[in-house]
Amino acid sequence: MIPATWRATLRGRLGCGVATEVEWYSSVDGVRAAMFEVFDHTADLGLRVRAATLSELFNEAARGLFAQLVSNPLDVAPRNQQKFTLQAASHPYLMVDWLNALLYAFETDQVLFQKFDVQVSAMRLEGSVWGEPVDAARHQLANEVKAVTYHGLSVEPCSQGWRAELILDI
Repeated sequence: MIPATWRATLRGRLGCGVATEVEWYSSVDGVRAAMFEVFDHTADLGLRVRAATLSELFNEAARGLFAQLVSNPLDVAPRNQQKFTLQAASHPYLMVDWLNALLYAFETDQVLFQKFDVQVSAMRLEGSVWGEPVDAARHQLANEVKAVTYHGLSVEPCSQGWRAELILDI
């Protein structure tokens, strides 16, 4: 369960007059600097991410991905560190490469990540993630995410920092 200080629920009508409920999660106590929102997409899951900086956007996107893989992401312990260095031709491609690299580590090493500290400069990502092996007794696996797709992909600056939108193939 996400602490009350980290969650605010918005109810209302969003897009096309469809009633929905949206949960916004913030990674910083009481500060809404970085957050993600899950939205429905035909046979897939959409992920919208917002953050004050580009690096925070990539960290929040990783949190959003793992919140779809495990129902209780706060129960994942940041025990083991893994380093990542990636380069791409653009920020959107770097985002897809980053999340697919994390997904690959999850699938091949059966590891869940909970803490993310990466820095993005130009078209390069460097940093570390921390997590632990999947423990069926403690971790409640949720969606089976097959890949992060390029469909509907965007990573762009906005008035409040940065935002991204991407589709997860489930």
